[in-house]
Amino acid sequence: MVERVPPRSIQPRSRLRVLLASGAAALALTAGSVVGVPLGAAPQQAQAADSGKSTLTVAVAQSVDSLSPFLAQKLMSTSVSRLMYDFLTNYDPKDNHAVPALATKWEPSADKLTWTYTIRSDSKWSDGRQATAEDAAWTFNKMMTDEGAAQANGNFVANFKKVTAPSPTQLVIELKEPQATMAALDVPIVPKHVWEKVGDFSKFNNDTKFPIVGNGPFILTDYKVDQYVKLKANKDFWRGKPKFDELVFKTYKDQDAAVAALRKGEVSFVAGSPALTPAQAASLNGEKNVKVNEGPGRRFFALATNPGAQTKDGKKFGNGNKALLDQKVRQALFLSIDRKTIIDKVFQGHAVEGQGYIPPRFSTYFWQPSADQSLAYDPAKAAKLLDEAGYPLKGDQRVGKDGKPLDLRILCHATDPNDKAIGKYLQEWWGKLGIGLKVDCRDDVSVPWYAGEYDLAFDGWSVNPDPDFVLGIHTCGALPVKAKDSATTDNFICDKTYDELYKKQLAEYDPAKRAELVKQMQSWMYDSGYMNIIAYPNAVEAYRTDQIKSITTMPEAAGNIYGQDGYWSWWSAVPAGSSSSDSSGGSGSTGVVVGIIVAVVVLAGGGLFIAKRRRTTADDRE
Repeated sequence: MVERVPPRSIQPRSRLRVLLASGAAALALTAGSVVGVPLGAAPQQAQAADSGKSTLTVAVAQSVDSLSPFLAQKLMSTSVSRLMYDFLTNYDPKDNHAVPALATKWEPSADKLTWTYTIRSDSKWSDGRQATAEDAAWTFNKMMTDEGAAQANGNFVANFKKVTAPSPTQLVIELKEPQATMAALDVPIVPKHVWEKVGDFSKFNNDTKFPIVGNGPFILTDYKVDQYVKLKANKDFWRGKPKFDELVFKTYKDQDAAVAALRKGEVSFVAGSPALTPAQAASLNGEKNVKVNEGPGRRFFALATNPGAQTKDGKKFGNGNKALLDQKVRQALFLSIDRKTIIDKVFQGHAVEGQGYIPPRFSTYFWQPSADQSLAYDPAKAAKLLDEAGYPLKGDQRVGKDGKPLDLRILCHATDPNDKAIGKYLQEWWGKLGIGLKVDCRDDVSVPWYAGEYDLAFDGWSVNPDPDFVLGIHTCGALPVKAKDSATTDNFICDKTYDELYKKQLAEYDPAKRAELVKQMQSWMYDSGYMNIIAYPNAVEAYRTDQIKSITTMPEAAGNIYGQDGYWSWWSAVPAGSSSSDSSGGSGSTGVVVGIIVAVVVLAGGGLFIAKRRRTTADDRE
């Protein structure tokens, strides 16, 4: 499951379009007002004192798109799914290698076309029933046979031939072809006895009955659209009960208000949208009882072009500017973007200059263009390419063969100040080339994005340790079946060369050879001009040390807290004032301290709760 950033998250659509998660992921904002009923720290803490319960309050800047793990795309939503449901495997917070979760071990056959997973016998659903291999088999089979259930993570099962559960503790997956992601199936396993009653998976948002039955470290107890998500610690979680008793995600429209709430002690943690702005982080440095955490992010911030929206059967739709069908025009746009200025002026050093599609945090797959291949800032070269493409300057405007000026639109997330700031730079830089640009900022960019009614869009995804998901959203198979329909595609890219490379990397079990194929895919993407990776933002977040005694980052040495590839941060968090004896040991492989229940506060992106794919802030998919 990949978190997306609004469509940058996934709203890459996971996907960034989403997105965000992005999800990808973390967040960032400006001014506004708090959405929904306040969950102030003072009354919450008083109540906690009376009841003896501890509550961790986390403010984040993204709303939930769906509580259904079959539909969730945004980082906020996929993060909640990780807390509610166990996966077959998890990622170690130290070095990202696969570790046991619902499955205690996994073994391939000699030809690696059949994988057998041993399902643990000590995992229970929160209604008391045993979690078994049958639940996992049902989850995968539903995704294989129901298009509505395959919206978020269908690419993981596209190569599955057959999935069975010979016994309660044995899951068998037969493949059509070799698949290198079998220890990284980022799919939440749901309880069959609950979900088999669902009718239309494309419309069911899992928000009609509380508490929601799950087997993760937390149990979701309440939810209000664009206001909050409340969870409580699962005392029966097999890895150990979290230390905090309650967890609440609350929605803010104004990140400055969330930062102010942290300063007052009304919330315990602030993530951002997808990160704190440089000014916000600076204002918190040195603040009493506040710690600012900054680490290399797992997201990228990109500019995506509309290559021509189409369905799987090739039917065109949308109204993207046809000038962008020309590779020279796309490359000219990217040659006129000064990434260094964006890093220095917008991110103020809290980001790394963008290059390949996979962030440098994942060194195995990180790719950089050669000197000859690099589309470095070069306005003169950009102007020459536009001339060659048939868009000469007439006065101060570029004009096509039809006599119309070259005017473009770019989708912008209204809740992300980075989008707005970079949009102004693009208007200036492209204006000097003779290109007009309308920056269209919206609370919910998913509607025009899915309809293909855009020219460019600020995009971004949170990347998992295994990059398969974010690579798969650009394949022809990810395109929608019907125009304007929900699908796994990020921005309608479909190319045979790319698809062939994707299939090869998925089937390659040799790590070095697979990494080389992934780098070839990034090289193709870079040359195509469809996606311009502008930056890899750092994760910049903050928390109160008088409320949180300790918490695990990922990577543990220097990483992020919010939007991890797992549940380590919230599960490991220890309330301030707890004695060392309160901390039970973590799993042997991670050494993480057991921890929490969290009252999380969400900074809202203002999107509607919809079953279709989401693209609303800066961190949409995991």
